[in-house]
Amino acid sequence: MKKFTIDGQQMAYLDVGQGPAVLFGHSYLWDSNMWAPQVERLSQHYRCIVPDLWAHGESDFAPQSTRTLQDYAQQVLALLDHLAIEECVIVGLSVGGMWGAELVSLAPQRIKGLVLMDTFVGLEPEVAHNKYFAMLNTIDEQQCVPAVIAEAVVPLFFANQVREVNPQLVANFEQHLLALKGEQASEVARIGRMVFGRRDLIEEVEKFALPTLIAVGQEDKPRPVLESYLMQDCIDGAELVQIPQAGHISNLEQPQFVTDMLHNFLSRIHSN
Repeated sequence: MKKFTIDGQQMAYLDVGQGPAVLFGHSYLWDSNMWAPQVERLSQHYRCIVPDLWAHGESDFAPQSTRTLQDYAQQVLALLDHLAIEECVIVGLSVGGMWGAELVSLAPQRIKGLVLMDTFVGLEPEVAHNKYFAMLNTIDEQQCVPAVIAEAVVPLFFANQVREVNPQLVANFEQHLLALKGEQASEVARIGRMVFGRRDLIEEVEKFALPTLIAVGQEDKPRPVLESYLMQDCIDGAELVQIPQAGHISNLEQPQFVTDMLHNFLSRIHSN
């Protein structure tokens, strides 16, 4: 991992491969390692940049000035400047897609294509918003993820049969959640409030004029397929792919399918 200092805090990031740049955004509660299967293959043709979200992976806590995903997108733009990357394709899953869309709004001329995976750029629906904020408040107060919250959260990330198909994936994530303690847990909750309290970008994405791929696990619980159709309706020419037998972390549940899908999308962009 490399480090980039911004507003006094260090943002960790991977920088692997050579060629046209692809900027990856990982899910909330995960880190840059989430993209390992895709980076392994795509870095043979592309320069893969994968930052760790603040308070995730090896990144420091968010700077005090960071209050929204818009602020974070501005910081990732500063990372691109630091790396002298003039243009890139964004591949964002979950919160990665949310700040990815913010980045397109900030610097449309620098983004050649956009992949929105298992994400939604509109407001968080009210029932989910209230439920998530209650969980985040508990994590913040107790400075840990109580077992009862971990039990509720873990199944949200995966397809229904994942415990039988890939028990290790579930076990690793469960352990990661239960290991969050102290200030780290509070800082992760702080980021969660930025994610689930995000602004509504639906009207903004209607202005997007770039190749866009929307992909969603057919069994995604927090970001159901319907939300992806809503985004497709808003973005002119957007393509939508449903990923079979996958939930929210579709790129790890169906790594081959997702890697092939991304490879094809990137090839089309760079052959034009």
